[in-house]
Amino acid sequence: MKKFYKIYFFVALFTLLFLKSYSIQQTDTAIIAAGAVPQLISKQFSFTEGPAVDKHGNIFFTDQPNNKIWKYDTKGKLSVFLENAGRSNGMYFDKKGNLITCADEQNQLWSISRKKKITVLVNDYNGQKLNGPNDLWVSPKGDIYFTDPYYQRNYWTRKKQDMEGQYVYLLSRGKITAIPVVKNLQQPNGIVGTPDGKYLFVADIKGKKTYKYTINADGSLSNALVFTELGSDGMTIDNLGNLYLTGDGVTVFNPLGEKIAHIAIPEKWTANVAFGGKHRDKLFITASESVYILSMKTRGIE
Repeated sequence: MKKFYKIYFFVALFTLLFLKSYSIQQTDTAIIAAGAVPQLISKQFSFTEGPAVDKHGNIFFTDQPNNKIWKYDTKGKLSVFLENAGRSNGMYFDKKGNLITCADEQNQLWSISRKKKITVLVNDYNGQKLNGPNDLWVSPKGDIYFTDPYYQRNYWTRKKQDMEGQYVYLLSRGKITAIPVVKNLQQPNGIVGTPDGKYLFVADIKGKKTYKYTINADGSLSNALVFTELGSDGMTIDNLGNLYLTGDGVTVFNPLGEKIAHIAIPEKWTANVAFGGKHRDKLFITASESVYILSMKTRGIE
């Protein structure tokens, strides 16, 4: 009987420690609002991606397989913003209020105006079809950085990539041709820059690393550093400089690259994340067939 109680004691202790650890991961009160947990907004999609916030705090996101861009406004209303959306994936608003999207139906980069007028910004590179623009970030100067990994789509007729590699591109403000600025990653995916325009983070999802680059005056990148040994599908940054990576839920790192929180999401895959709401204090999470929102102490950047 004593042996039984001893085993029971150690099992109970282990369970308590495990739950305590899990609780800390789930409710890091330094960045997450007290008592807040991810709230399901809707579960009616096929695969959600590309959350982007406009100047009012409204969030736009894609349901790529169903070829739609949705809007979740600051009052909690969900509506379709655009049908036939070019199979848009990653998105970001520029300073003029245009929604820049990675439209990989024809492997292009689009600009969608407030009146839903579509302009093709990038159609190819040196006459070759891009792999499939995936995610992007618009710098304070108006330069657009985007990743171009290859993921075979069932709506393509081609069965292999035209490009030699999978690169990160820069479309400088006022230019009509994108140029590669990173060529040595296995499969670049998530991308975001700092609000001062000094640094760019790029995830190599296949290489299982996220890199930090210095953005030079001409828009080129230098001083590549491994920020963390974790890749990511999408990412965002908050007003404290914390970086939010996605895949297995949302994993948060401070500016030193130290893990400070993990937000578990009850879906197979968490694709992307962005801050929205009137005060930019709502973390919007796209996760496979669902979208979630989480109240935060930190805020997104405008």
